[in-house]
Amino acid sequence: MKKYFILTLLLLVSISLPASAFAGDKVPGVTDDEVVIGITVPMSGPAALWASMGLGNLAWAQHINEQGGIHGRKIKVVLKDDGYNPARALANLKGMKDDVFAYGCVIGSAIANASKDFLLESNIPVVHVHANPRMWVGIPPEKMRHIFIAYPDYVDEAEAITEFAVNTIGVKKIALFGQNDDWGKSAKEGIEQGMKKIAGKAEFVGFVPYEITERALGSHAMKLKETGADAVVIYGAPTHAALILKEMAKVGYRPKIFTANPLGDPLMYKIAGELWEGAYPAVSGNVSIPGVEPTGDKVADILVKNQEKLEGIRFLGVTGATTMMLIAEGLRRAGPDLTRESFIEAMMGLKDFRPEGMGGPITFGPTRHHGLNAIRMAHAEGGKHVPVTDFIIFEPLF
Repeated sequence: MKKYFILTLLLLVSISLPASAFAGDKVPGVTDDEVVIGITVPMSGPAALWASMGLGNLAWAQHINEQGGIHGRKIKVVLKDDGYNPARALANLKGMKDDVFAYGCVIGSAIANASKDFLLESNIPVVHVHANPRMWVGIPPEKMRHIFIAYPDYVDEAEAITEFAVNTIGVKKIALFGQNDDWGKSAKEGIEQGMKKIAGKAEFVGFVPYEITERALGSHAMKLKETGADAVVIYGAPTHAALILKEMAKVGYRPKIFTANPLGDPLMYKIAGELWEGAYPAVSGNVSIPGVEPTGDKVADILVKNQEKLEGIRFLGVTGATTMMLIAEGLRRAGPDLTRESFIEAMMGLKDFRPEGMGGPITFGPTRHHGLNAIRMAHAEGGKHVPVTDFIIFEPLF
């Protein structure tokens, strides 16, 4: 009777326990041999050049998979086109939510702002949002614990660009040409802050905004010329940057050019031509620059081997791939029994991590989810972007 009692008790316990007690909870986007990462990038539209960042992630995942994956799992990248359209990007993210383990490489401040509430509420790990980090300031750490960002703040960046332009290059009057959203408005705030620090040395003489959908920029060029600025700071997508340079040249206006870090790829030479020579682009602090730095060349060679389309856009490919490098490091540290929680804990343990030896050190923690806030300035010289400052590292925002 005792034997039958024990068997009956075991049967009752097995019925009352959830299946996960025996089979393990099913983790979205994870199988014994695969982990799925979802990415939405502009593969069409005004920022289509940034599709190379998505290809960089795909190429680095292929590189990892060639080595056997991580803990026996290959990385599958689901890459969707958002056309640089906020509503479309949000639809992409929502459409993937039940099928991916994590999101990576969200691009654009307008995109991130539209997706912010969903990303926060989803509790799905998000690695590397390439957008204005200031939008996350003030959110309680417990709500941010699944979001990991290593991207420069546009206010800090624009302030540093302003000080560099004035103190190093000798600029006297600065105008801003920027996207009419948080991106351009953050640049305006940063320039104004920079002017306060260098009071009396230079003037901020005007902000000329543009809309994402605009292509006719002749009137914008005239407004910039009328400011009398000897330097124009550009906070815009590559297409708009090239267009405004060409329109300014048409009206005989050739100021010194300074730009935000998304224009850090020498590909700008191909779309802006000789007008790009002499520009001073900021460069994100988490990468090395292919063509001038061996660590950047090493990564770029691997990416091009896996995705030939990256041959002419190596820098943006490397910039995108840093997302997959961060994800891969989190997967390694999370161990073979992968869950979203184990991945989040692993990411929060990263300290002074430099993807493939590139860039400044990235550190996350329970109360720090802005892992690196840094840029450096470069100079467009003979088809290359040559660094002209050390890494300028700002305080993390959150």
